Amino acid sequence: MDVVGLGASSVDYVNVLPAAPQAGTANAKLRISAHFASCGGQVANAMAACAALGLRARFLGPIGNDANARRVFDELATRGVDVSMTMVREAANQFAVVLVDEHTGERIVLWDRDPNLALRGADIDPALFAGARVLHVDDVDEEGAIAAAAVARQQGLIVTSDLDRVTANTPALVESVTIPIFAEHVPGAVTGEPDMERALRALQRPHHTLLCVTLGTAGSIALVHDRIVRSPAFTVDAVDTTGAGDVFRAGLIYGMLESWTIEASMRFANAAAAVSCTKMGAMRSVPALSEVRALIERQR
Repeated sequence: MDVVGLGASSVDYVNVLPAAPQAGTANAKLRISAHFASCGGQVANAMAACAALGLRARFLGPIGNDANARRVFDELATRGVDVSMTMVREAANQFAVVLVDEHTGERIVLWDRDPNLALRGADIDPALFAGARVLHVDDVDEEGAIAAAAVARQQGLIVTSDLDRVTANTPALVESVTIPIFAEHVPGAVTGEPDMERALRALQRPHHTLLCVTLGTAGSIALVHDRIVRSPAFTVDAVDTTGAGDVFRAGLIYGMLESWTIEASMRFANAAAAVSCTKMGAMRSVPALSEVRALIERQR
């Protein structure tokens, strides 16, 4: 197994709108241009993307036992993700209402998650990671993610993360992994340092092989030992940015497992994320390896 993912899955109810909604303006009421349901969730998306790129990927959950959970389970299995060790709970699966501006592709996500889906340290069985090369976690259940990262590191795994929010436990989660991958707002919020380079240096620990930040249309930035690496974004006509960060993480994992340089890995990850933005939905926007390579070739 190349990569195992421990974290959130979701069914997204996507509504495409002619503009971004805003209370107290003419956009307070908008007719929906299109709507559909799509599987998503940070780690589920990342594992689907890893499988699409050709990696052997396993999703561990946790998921619920309702119709939405079965939809996620079946979708991942269809996409070639191993779901044989998925943790199933007596709970409704996470779901989200996603509002997408059809002109910019930017989105607003409104979500709900049953507390019974929470992952705790006691749930972590070392056998879950046996034979894997990478563990990928998110920040939805920080206690469980921190415990899993500790076990995986003891087994010699690379541990990557999806860090998209800031809580009292965020510093501990950053420290528990080997490759923290942040959303743009997180490093500054954790450190109080507005300069991205200084924020990354403040977060760096000896066991971090690199720290990386997704910057949307500005691409990505990484700190590798004492060196800052910047990688520009690709130019595409974006229709929906949902899941782009998850796909970026899958692309970065792919590059690392291929033993590429950090520059090549970040460029590939940026291209994968860009391709995903040209399609609607989260998991349904996951790109094939051929699509990513084609974009890189076009924009050399």
